[in-house]
Amino acid sequence: MQNENRNLQSLESDSVASVFFRYLVPSLVGMLMMSINVVVDGIFVGQRYGSVALAGINVAFPVFSIYVAMSLWVGIGGAALYSRALGEKRYAQAQSIFTHSLVLIFSLTILLGFAAFMFRDRLAVFLGANPETMSYTMDYMNVLLTCGFLITVQNAFSVFVRNDGNPNLSMISMIVSALSNIVFNYIFLFVLDWGVAGSAWALIAAAALGSIVLFAHFLRKQRSLRFSKPSFSWKLARRTFTIGFPSFVAEVGIAVFTAGYNIAMEHWAGTAGVSAFSIVNYVHSVMLLMFLGMGSAIQPLISYYRGAKQRAREQQTIRIAVRTALVAGAGILLLGLVGADAIVSLFGQFPAEVRKLAVAGIRLFFIAYLFMGINFVMMTYFQTTDQVKMAVWITVAREMILMVAFLLILPHWLGTTGIWLAIPVSECIVVSTVYVYIRRQAANRLRRGVALP
Repeated sequence: MQNENRNLQSLESDSVASVFFRYLVPSLVGMLMMSINVVVDGIFVGQRYGSVALAGINVAFPVFSIYVAMSLWVGIGGAALYSRALGEKRYAQAQSIFTHSLVLIFSLTILLGFAAFMFRDRLAVFLGANPETMSYTMDYMNVLLTCGFLITVQNAFSVFVRNDGNPNLSMISMIVSALSNIVFNYIFLFVLDWGVAGSAWALIAAAALGSIVLFAHFLRKQRSLRFSKPSFSWKLARRTFTIGFPSFVAEVGIAVFTAGYNIAMEHWAGTAGVSAFSIVNYVHSVMLLMFLGMGSAIQPLISYYRGAKQRAREQQTIRIAVRTALVAGAGILLLGLVGADAIVSLFGQFPAEVRKLAVAGIRLFFIAYLFMGINFVMMTYFQTTDQVKMAVWITVAREMILMVAFLLILPHWLGTTGIWLAIPVSECIVVSTVYVYIRRQAANRLRRGVALP
């Protein structure tokens, strides 16, 4: 096994900063490519079929979020256990965890897709479809429900490849998916005229190609990732689900966020408001996945260091990650303030009302990015270090409890401005609770006479 783990051994020998950025760059690029898969759908549909069709697939977007949630739930949970086993030099157990996780994610998403397909009409209405958007929502959603398991397999497999010391191949897989999605969208929409469903088929075909790329990892000699004889363990499944649960909740929160904003906009601004939010939401998906990429970058490092009992490197990693998230958030806010008009123009020509709402929304909504990256980084850190309750609090509070509360309260005072500000205020409050939690932890250690790690 000495030859197989040379890449992983560098986690202990190289500087913490160089290791972090070696994982961060591929993770960011990979997540940005994943977001491009979604944004490309919006750009092509908006340019080809207009704002109502764009609003329709935005209503169906939570289905995509749920699939990503499932893949991260099992993928992150299993990968954290996998990397911890590698850090402890228990390679056979690591391989068993990998095989168990892939079988689990494949089975669960097949069952989920089938169950949702049986109630697809009610699901569309629940997500916010109205008579204008219903047909577009159904066309896009039907494809995702029948073939979306390919998205989950690619995402989960990508997480394990990254945790096995090959973050570059995970990145290449996402790049291939993004570029092929652009080509497929053009062919299916502008050449074959398959309608909104064609955009969903492009997304599925791109995920299939990305999965094929990931299998190149098994051609490497320097790898620990191997399939073992499949077997099911309730204990391993429970541990996988527990550790990965915050990631699942975070993605479910995206679905709640999308549905909540769609419903709020429909109530306060009608179809024009839903169309404006769809533009902001597509941009948000890029930023969201970028911050998720930061969390994904530290997950294999924190898990490995925890298994190898290298707490000093673990703490150095999290400090660098938080600073990086803060700088990135400030840069994105500046981009939104300066370039809101240009960003809206990417998605096509819209009525003046829609454009005005979207431009204002970008400038207000982007305030959230000052805090969002820190929340994602800390959520990943807490879940990876078995502080699952705090990780769950971050995810539940920022996109469910607080967001829903502010969506119900702020519009009565501020109108649509209050809708746009619901997420920024939520993110700010959650960052404050994380700070208080960390300070209390430090104080408790000092009272017990335990040295800080």
